[in-house]
Formats: sequence, C-alpha cells, structure tokens
Amino acid sequence: MRYKILWADDEIDYLKPHIMFLTDKGYDVTTVANGEDAVQLSRETKFDIVFLDEQMPGIGGLTALSEIKSISPSTPVVMITKNETESIMEKAIGKKISEYLIKPVNPNQILLACKKLLESERLKGDAVTRDYIQEFNRISQELVTPLTAEHWIDIHSRLAQWEVELDSHPHVDLRQTLLDQKRECNLEFGKFIERSYRNWIHSDKGNRPMLSVDVLEKKVAPEIQPGKSVFLFVVDCLRLDQWLVMEKILHPMFKVERDAYIGILPSATPYARNSIFSGLFPADMEKRYPTLWADNQDDEHSKNKYEAEFLQDFFTRRRIAVKDVKYAKLVSADDSRQYEQGIGTQLKHQLNAVVVNFVDILAHSRSDSQLIKELSPDESAFRSLTKTWFEHSAFLRMLKTLSKQKATILITTDHGSIRCMRPTKAIGDREASTNLRYKFGRNLQCEQKNAVYIKTPSDYRLPNHGLNVNYIIAKEDYYFVYPTNYHKYVNQYKDSFQHGGISLDELVVPMIRLTAK
Repeated sequence: MRYKILWADDEIDYLKPHIMFLTDKGYDVTTVANGEDAVQLSRETKFDIVFLDEQMPGIGGLTALSEIKSISPSTPVVMITKNETESIMEKAIGKKISEYLIKPVNPNQILLACKKLLESERLKGDAVTRDYIQEFNRISQELVTPLTAEHWIDIHSRLAQWEVELDSHPHVDLRQTLLDQKRECNLEFGKFIERSYRNWIHSDKGNRPMLSVDVLEKKVAPEIQPGKSVFLFVVDCLRLDQWLVMEKILHPMFKVERDAYIGILPSATPYARNSIFSGLFPADMEKRYPTLWADNQDDEHSKNKYEAEFLQDFFTRRRIAVKDVKYAKLVSADDSRQYEQGIGTQLKHQLNAVVVNFVDILAHSRSDSQLIKELSPDESAFRSLTKTWFEHSAFLRMLKTLSKQKATILITTDHGSIRCMRPTKAIGDREASTNLRYKFGRNLQCEQKNAVYIKTPSDYRLPNHGLNVNYIIAKEDYYFVYPTNYHKYVNQYKDSFQHGGISLDELVVPMIRLTAK
C-alpha cells in the first residue's frame, strides 16, 4: 500500500530532496504552493496525511488546517513553521494538529512523522507479535519443568498482562493463540493444585504459599498502627485481568504495589471470603461456628452474614490490638453512594473492611441477561465492561477521596471467575448442592479427569455438611451438568462466568496496596 501525502508550502521547490526521499520510501506525494489549493485538493482526493506550512500567502496554514479538518476530520495534519511562538503552537494544537515541526526540517523528521501517524499501529502490532511469540515459547518451556506456587502466580500475571495488552491491538491475530496457551496452563495448574493443596493446608505457614486464611495476618495486621486508618476493600469475584484495566485508571493518583496469593478451595464466596475474614479454613469454621454450614446450603448470602463477627473474633484470638474495626458490605448502588458520602467519617476507624459486590453481580447478571451477554461476549469485552463500571463507580470516587487523606488502602478479592466452555456430567442425589463449579452431597460422581474428587472432606479441611458427604471440584473450564435435561443446561450455562473451581483465574488472587502520590 502506497500512502498519499499532500504537502502545502509556498517554498515547495526548495523541498524537492524531501519529496524524492519520501517517494523512494514508497509514498505518493502531491505538492501545492498555497493553502487554497491544499483545501481544494482535500475536497477532491482522500489523502492519508497532510503537511501544512504555517505561513503561506492567501490562506495561511491555520485557516487551511480548519477547513481541511472540516472536510476530513480523521486525516492527520502536520504543521511545519519557522515560528516558534508559543501562542501559534497553542492555536495549532487547539485546532487538532497531529504533529508540530519547526523549520528547517530534514527528510528523516518527515519520514518519522509519516511512520508515527500512518504506520504506528502496524509497527506496534509487529513488535507485540514478536514479543508475545517469545513469551509463548518461554511459558511453553516452563510448563515442562517443576513449578512452585510462586512460578504459577508469575505465569498467571504474565498471561493476564498479555490479555490486556492484546486488547489494545485488536488487529493482531494472537488472541486464539493466547487462549489456547491459557487452556494448556490451566490443565497443568489443575494437576499442580491436586498434587500440592493438601500438603499446603496441613503444613505450617512457613512451608506453604500465602492462602486466603493468611490475608489478615500477613497483609492487614502489619498495617494497623496508632493514628493510622486502614481500608481493606474486598471486591467480590475480581479477576486479575479485570484488576489490571482498573489499575491503569489509578496510576495518576497512587503508587500501586501488586502482589498475589492462592485462594482456598472451593474458590467460592462462602468458603474463600469467610476464610479471609476469619483466618480459618472452612472445617475450622465449622468447629468454631457449628451453625454456619447447617442450613441453606446453596444460599451463599446466608453463609456470609457473619463476616463482621469473624473479623472481630480474628483480632481477639490473635490478641492484636485494634482500637476500632468497622465492616460494611456494598451490594446495591445506594449502598455504595451512601458509603461514598460518609467516607470521610470512616477515617476515624483504625480498620475499615469493605466488601464491594458489583463485579460478582456483573458476572452473575451476564448469565441471566442476554443484553449484558451481548455487551460482553468474551473476556476482552468483559474487561471493558468492568472498566466502564469502575470509571463511573462510587468505588473509584471513594479511592479518589482517600488519595487525598492519610490512609492505607488494601484491595483484594475472595476469588476470580472463569468462562466455562465445556460441560462434564455429574451424578448426585436431590440434596446435592447446585453449584456449577463445585458440588457437595452424598455419593457424588463425575468424570474424574475433569475434576478433583474429595471423598473425605477433612483431607481438604472442608466442612462435612452432615454424614457421608463428598465434594467434587471442577478443573480447567468445565462445569457440572446433571444427566437429567442435560442438553438444556449445557446450553443454558455454556459461555458463562462461574467460580468455585480450580483455574488460574479463580485461584490466583490479586493483593494490592495503594499509596497516595
């Protein structure tokens, strides 16, 4: 493809070497000596870029710029001038020039402007392609070596960053390659968790990676100091890739320290979030709070009613002195607005623990609403929808307010979610739980290569939920479907975001510390 250039300058004859240079580089250059001709040619021909001399007889460069922009608003215009007056520069910038060059210009300056304005997306795409192919090869090599939890956290971070990077280059045809590699990683990660998890949860804290039960002790408690206010925001169901698009919005206000840990199993709110606030594994919660798991086994909200009590009990058990602990759960838009309006008064509390439910609601709503599913047909669009929410959310306005105060801000989640694409059959009695990524009940059976089968809940420090109960937890992007009305439910839940299983997106949990700039 040969790009078309229009160059208007009353001394165009002196620029023949530049014209020849551009022609040799593959550009078609049309020249005129005044602004009137530049405007007229812009009406007759679609040019890819226009170079305008600022001082020409008749219509000057700024006037020609306005008229050319009214004819073709998207055409990039480069102003070339001898005048270094700041006011001229400001006028040109205000009229939406794409570049401003000071005479004398050399041919390479002109070529650089052309490449920047006409070929930057292609050149960036080429660089992204080269860099990702190198990354793809590195990760593929790592997958055949022994990996630790820290290695998996690093791999997931790199994959998530590449997902976000490729969002900026939609013309780069690598998305399917990345998805295929991510699926391969999830296959190996599922095997890793199956091999390692039981050892972790029966080991002391020094011999395992950081888990959900360690968040308060390792990340929150060290921040609690006299005269200091700490805010812990737990954004329910937040994936790392979603956080990355939110993080970009915060960079002008905060220094961002990003860490991660491994969530407990199942990667679902009643288990993971209760573990964060209690510092206990689910089986230990069952012993300490025997009524917690007794009723409403499928009602997640009923099992997360006691987080404020768990939080206070944690500090009492550990004998950690906290002057004032305040808990809030923001489920509705009204909840968020009210908390935002009173956030200044929350600074008097030494610890503020705030659950933000919107991302979880968004994930569930996508399954129920065809409109939201059409707005977010894949992970990239789901990230974009999350970013749109965050940009206009009370949560962001809270963070902006806190950026001007002396407060420590910690942000995490209980679990992420995965886009479920493959069904796998499960068999159980009527009393079995209805969750799609994990189930507990009597005599549960499933295709075991697609799930972790837990015959004895105590092996995984899980509650018994009564006698003879076993668990199954889905791996990769599988979701459980009962044989009855199998095809109906396969179609209903395919391509929905779910949680509770074993995948990088669900179990590698971001842990963020924000410091105001």
